[in-house]
Amino acid sequence: MASTQLSEPPRLDIREPARLDSLAICLLGGPYVIQAGRRIAVPEGSKKLLVFVALHDGRVDRRHAAGTLWPYVSDDRASGNLRSALWRLKGAGIDVLEADKVFIALRDQTSIDIYVLRDWAGRVIGGAAQSTDLVLPAWSLEALDLLPGWYDDWIIFERERLRQRLLHGLEALCCQLIRLERYAEAVEVAMEAVDIDPLRESAQRVLVEAHLAEGNVAEARRIYKAYGVLVAKELGVLPGSRIRGLIERTEPASVWAADTCRR
Repeated sequence: MASTQLSEPPRLDIREPARLDSLAICLLGGPYVIQAGRRIAVPEGSKKLLVFVALHDGRVDRRHAAGTLWPYVSDDRASGNLRSALWRLKGAGIDVLEADKVFIALRDQTSIDIYVLRDWAGRVIGGAAQSTDLVLPAWSLEALDLLPGWYDDWIIFERERLRQRLLHGLEALCCQLIRLERYAEAVEVAMEAVDIDPLRESAQRVLVEAHLAEGNVAEARRIYKAYGVLVAKELGVLPGSRIRGLIERTEPASVWAADTCRR
């Protein structure tokens, strides 16, 4: 089999993660496959194999996949389980994998929804976002919990990596929207980040910045106060200096000066 790479897949719109005309593997809210305009359920016995290949850059060694997915059986049994998983995919009409005696790989031009999300976040974080990127991703918070109920180590790692990537992307998007004076959207994006992780100070900080940029000082102070109560209760700490500095600059000069003298 020729080497198959997950290079230059058709770009899906961040606002529409699974266009019906695309060959796509959807892990958020899945796994399922979009193929020939249809949504196809993945057979239970094949889900982990398909997800494993998708999360490992679209190409894996057969023996590595078998040993990882079926670690508590003999090598022969693990190889047999892998062949059965491939057979079930074929039987379900899912034609996204190619396999030879050594490798299993995704077919060319196969999109994966979490790669779409990662690429979007990368463009926003790196300052290379296009106008179509400056929108809140369409996926719900529930869907962004990658493969809930799966507790394999390699899934847990990817779940956390995706969550961090998304949060950094949302925070960067909020900052760009503030610079564009699109304040309502900036607030919405920051609130999405806070909803994902209420204890994350950088998310709370960009929400405060969005309110201040719009001139809503009372809203900013309310958010800060609620966050201070939350971190004191949950972590026993005070808000950091960067978010505190934003609020201090909204205080009357006489109050700020007096507080500085007390310190």
